[in-house]
Amino acid sequence: MRLDKFLKNSRLIKRRTIAKEACEKGLVKINDKVAKPSDNVNVDDILTLKLGEREVSVRVKDITDVNSKKDAETLYERID
Repeated sequence: MRLDKFLKNSRLIKRRTIAKEACEKGLVKINDKVAKPSDNVNVDDILTLKLGEREVSVRVKDITDVNSKKDAETLYERID
């Protein structure tokens, strides 16, 4: 699945266009490499997002199209 679509489906970023812009600005990394919006996300990849002054790291657990907020939380686990 495309990175920008995964970020939107997992609700890590609210809209796909914002996810795309974040990727283009170099604010999103997959396994410590700067990612493009079209890069593929795989299970067990580690995503690092720089959101404002915070940095969030998550491990991808599942890749599916989901519609509910409750199901979106099952797509990843936070890494501290």
